[in-house]
Amino acid sequence: MDRRSFIKIASLTTAGFVLPVSQLQAKTYLTLEQAKNLILGDVKLQQERTLELSKEQMKSIQSASKTRVRNNTLQTWKTEQGDWFILDQVIGKHENIDIAVGLSNDGKVKGIEILTYRETYGYEVAHPKWRAQFHGRDHRQILKLDKQIKNISGATLSSRHITDGINRLTHTWSQVLRHL
Repeated sequence: MDRRSFIKIASLTTAGFVLPVSQLQAKTYLTLEQAKNLILGDVKLQQERTLELSKEQMKSIQSASKTRVRNNTLQTWKTEQGDWFILDQVIGKHENIDIAVGLSNDGKVKGIEILTYRETYGYEVAHPKWRAQFHGRDHRQILKLDKQIKNISGATLSSRHITDGINRLTHTWSQVLRHL
């Protein structure tokens, strides 16, 4: 073995021991049923409805919310009172965050719950006090991080993307759900 090959192998072996390895840990906080009970209480939901947005609806929601619509389908449930329960995903820094959002029959946020958080840090977005900032918000105001919604240091991207997700969902209610 020549010197160059030896140095290459030794460097790669040493790097494997020295460099930190980040491990993906998904934490499931709630099931769908638990989130529904926390947000809406013991209200009966109508059958699940997979909402498929047309290209025009996606453009309209994107324009109104100033947020990119990444997926044209949403899992939704409606109550007899006209409230909505929505299962959605937003991106954290690298991984998806599963969220459940309740909207009242007039489009105001009743609650938001983190179902599964897959990032290695930034889990503070699951704290009830931070999530409470969204309660009562609706489509009439586009929420901005560091303005209406407080940022969490170390969870900036998760905070921003959850805020964007709420903007997108309230505008989805305004543009589509309230007409169903």
